[in-house]
Amino acid sequence: MTVQAIDKKSEAETALAGAFEAMKSKGAPALRQASWEFFARKGLPTRRVEAWHYTDLRAALRAVAPLGAPETVAVPAAAEGRVRLVVADGAFRPDLSNVAALPAGVEFVSLADALAKDDAAVLAALGLPENAGADAIVALNAALMQDGVVLRIAPAIEVAKTIEILLLSSGDTARSAFTRSLVIVGDGAKAKIIETSLALAPSGAQENHVLAFSIGAGAEVEHISDIGPQSEAAIRLFSLMVTAQTKASFKSLGYIEGGGLVRRQIFARLAGEEASLSLDGVALLGGKDHADTTLVVEHAAAHCQSRERFRNVLDGQSTGVFQGKVVVRPGAQKTDGSMQSRALLLSENATMNNKPELEIFADDVVCGHGATCGRLNADQLFYLEARGLPKREAEALLIEGFAGEIVDAVSEEATREAYFARIRSWLGRREAGK
Repeated sequence: MTVQAIDKKSEAETALAGAFEAMKSKGAPALRQASWEFFARKGLPTRRVEAWHYTDLRAALRAVAPLGAPETVAVPAAAEGRVRLVVADGAFRPDLSNVAALPAGVEFVSLADALAKDDAAVLAALGLPENAGADAIVALNAALMQDGVVLRIAPAIEVAKTIEILLLSSGDTARSAFTRSLVIVGDGAKAKIIETSLALAPSGAQENHVLAFSIGAGAEVEHISDIGPQSEAAIRLFSLMVTAQTKASFKSLGYIEGGGLVRRQIFARLAGEEASLSLDGVALLGGKDHADTTLVVEHAAAHCQSRERFRNVLDGQSTGVFQGKVVVRPGAQKTDGSMQSRALLLSENATMNNKPELEIFADDVVCGHGATCGRLNADQLFYLEARGLPKREAEALLIEGFAGEIVDAVSEEATREAYFARIRSWLGRREAGK
């Protein structure tokens, strides 16, 4: 594909070029240089880029905050039974992590250390997958990556503890952070990974995070991406890249609770026969929040299954985006794919943009997609009010049920109940703001 050069660099693109000069020799220089050259040709995405049509990042990112620097911070205790690995302001923090609690069969190294040692396996896995290779933000992340975590899970083991990768923004002033993490799951292994984005202060952070999974044959992975609140000035970009081999299973939940501009993009490839993929998502938006979920699911082998279910709840002047593309490659016969996006508009000023797509190059497949936008059901509200519930309580009950349909899929009871509590807390804040 021919990449057209941008006409004139913006102030932000000029600042990013300066950041690259400071980072280009810090491990994997060849990957950094190639990634930067690609980004420099494309520039920050605008509405003219089809995959970014509803999120004009170049217009939103007027100036670039300086790269984060480690600070002395205190973080909330990890949930019971979890191993926590903390990346704060772009740097892995061993003092805030409990690496020693990782069970046998799980190897860990920080990304910075792996790059410093020219770890060949890590460098190969950090390369851009084919279906993400045209994304400028993934390339920018590779050029400027500061740190992250690398996990190797041995074949045929079941990791008893949930592993949490905590992406922490700690400062009161805006900073930039570029992290890249990698999870390599051996054949037949089972693991649960939670990726949490947490702001200790509403700083208007500018973040670009990538998490890549390489899932071996017959392995099973459950994943949660938890994107918590931030200030309205924040710009946070999250890229999830997944490659699943024969009979592998990957189940993911994305939970977004507003906070400025959030873009969550997923590039998933079912590379082996009978692999399965489940992508679920919930976004709770208010004020002027903007949350964009864009995904590309590639069926590259036969007899694979994919399911995508997303729910957006929009209040105030918020904007939601769902763009989903399922691509069935030649030879990927017996593909079974289903994609659904539903949005609940609580305000006259809220906006939802849906764009589901199918590209099918095989003739023996079952694929479908659907997208709906609507308001609370008047009949259901009347039914609840007729039984004595005040209108606001009736609304909250229906909203909780709408979002909770996705959260119900979380396997761990404690985690599932924690997300229901988060939904109720968001509804309480919404009610208080009326």
